[in-house]
Amino acid sequence: MPRNPMERDSFIERDARRRAIALLDPGSFRELLDPFEQLTSPWLPRQGIVAQADDGAVVARGTLDGQPAVVLAIEGAFQGGSMGEVSGAKIAGALELAVQDNRAGIPTRAVIVFETGGVRLQEANLGLAAIAEIHAAIHALREYGPVIGITAGVVGCFGGMSIAAGLCSYLLMTREARLGLNGPQVIEQEAGIEEYDSSDRPFIWSLSGGEQRAATGLADRCIEDDSVAIREQVLAWLRSEVAPQPRSEQVKHYLERLASADATRQATAASARALYAAGNPA
Repeated sequence: MPRNPMERDSFIERDARRRAIALLDPGSFRELLDPFEQLTSPWLPRQGIVAQADDGAVVARGTLDGQPAVVLAIEGAFQGGSMGEVSGAKIAGALELAVQDNRAGIPTRAVIVFETGGVRLQEANLGLAAIAEIHAAIHALREYGPVIGITAGVVGCFGGMSIAAGLCSYLLMTREARLGLNGPQVIEQEAGIEEYDSSDRPFIWSLSGGEQRAATGLADRCIEDDSVAIREQVLAWLRSEVAPQPRSEQVKHYLERLASADATRQATAASARALYAAGNPA
């Protein structure tokens, strides 16, 4: 029986911990390095910033469709979801343990919920090192099964973690989410407001929002903001017997698209879709 639309459970309105709970099989959620461990950043208090007990990263073990799984969820409400030494190490370490499980014959799947502006500037070198480890772990884990990325909230996914999202076997977005290497403010600062007005929300979402990213193939699906629908899509991908070609293996295609772009004029949503559709390997 279809659900009443009024009963829709917003995934965006959930915090990171509740997002992980919504994705895992009911009753299977178990958090590793939870807030009671008091694993906080040693760098933020030195700058007058109150640290958070989980450093904005939730590591959850449980099952998905009855199979072992790890869900890693970033809390966008803390420091813009930025990655520092502790939060980055938690995510990288969990992915590396999933790789070890698979090598030992324990099939363990991974889902990453991206809600992040990228590296935490206060911990830049340490954060960048952790993000590189996350990239390597995703690449290694893909050998054993799909790694699924989700970006749903308005913080979006930017910086080095956008590369992590691009490395995932599948990437799911909502219309409200955004995906890009550099955030709008950074682009405006470097290129000028005439080139890129970061206050123009319709313009920003038309180029980097979930609907556009799915249309250009940089995400695999744009879905409504509903926890049940998002979980069902994750399960469908995990059950799929045909794995897609990772975007990181389509370097030639993307280089050809970029080379054919007209750099003398500002791209529009329509021109970007036409650009990426040309010569699409799919």
